[in-house]
Amino acid sequence: MARIGLGFGRWNFHPLKRKSSLLFKLIAVVFAVLLFCEFLIYYLVIFQCKWPDVKPTADDGEQATREPVLKAMFLADTHLLGEFLGHWLDKLRREWQMERAFQTALWLLQPEVVFILGDVFDEGKWSTPEMNIYKVKRFEKVFSSERLFSWKGINFVMVNSVALKGDGCGICSEAEAELIDVSHRLNCSREVRSSSQCGPGPLLPTSAPILLQHYPLYRRSDANCSGEDAAPPEERNVPFKENYDVLSREASQKLLWWLQPRLVLSGHTHSACEVHHEGRVPELSVPSFSWRNRNNPSFIMGSITPTDYALSKCYLPREHMVLIIYCGAVGFLVVLTLTHFGLLASPFLSGSNLLRKHKTR
Repeated sequence: MARIGLGFGRWNFHPLKRKSSLLFKLIAVVFAVLLFCEFLIYYLVIFQCKWPDVKPTADDGEQATREPVLKAMFLADTHLLGEFLGHWLDKLRREWQMERAFQTALWLLQPEVVFILGDVFDEGKWSTPEMNIYKVKRFEKVFSSERLFSWKGINFVMVNSVALKGDGCGICSEAEAELIDVSHRLNCSREVRSSSQCGPGPLLPTSAPILLQHYPLYRRSDANCSGEDAAPPEERNVPFKENYDVLSREASQKLLWWLQPRLVLSGHTHSACEVHHEGRVPELSVPSFSWRNRNNPSFIMGSITPTDYALSKCYLPREHMVLIIYCGAVGFLVVLTLTHFGLLASPFLSGSNLLRKHKTR
């Protein structure tokens, strides 16, 4: 009787051991795929991004000297979903992607300053006035609400381009008055530092400013834009609407005249584009940072000095590649399960048998 009981226990234990082995394998594969697709892939991709080098400046007859370099990161159009539209899974998936990408970039690249070029939130047109005030207060509490920002001798001018429609609204008049004041301060720092009109306050650095805004300056379309993250070919020749896709001609000319920037960075179109205004002022449209708007989101890395700058683009993992990895993992799990229960011949065993037959011949 003792022998029969022991043999029965062994007969029951073997299938249980096999099931435990399968479960362990499945959990291990799922954990490895999740770890790679949701964490490690961001480090693997962003680790390849490098800060661009700025050439040292040299005066006539003097050796080149290195100016202090500011490492700045520029991203746009995060479009955080609100409570009216969007599926909860979409919100969870895409916002997790942006969070991991942003935190990984901060840890690996160590930028000194980060600029977000508008459309931080989505669903603005459905928000109540109370919600808008609340969001503005939250934003100003976390970020600076100053229109003029100077660091390491570099001037940045942040423009509320939505308020430049020129229709005489309260916020438009206030924004225009602020820009005129900023223009006055910049002129005092560059040209008439000894003028009595500049007042006794501290002067700004003499560096020409970098203009940051959400809407691009006026251009007819994206017809002259190129690159893998430019607008699709069928959309590039579609004319832009003033005050909807881009700023109006009048507002654009005012900004260029008042501020005389050396570089313009903007967002809104969700696609990359580089244009030159008046043949001398470059503008770079920064693509969207979210998978909701692009399969290949990216951000701009800038090495900036008071007299020069260098820009490079850092791409994030492509959404379709992550989905392909997940689909491949699901297929592997199915094959592993079927093989375990004998419903499918093991590819490794089949390969081994073929090798044996080949050797016997």
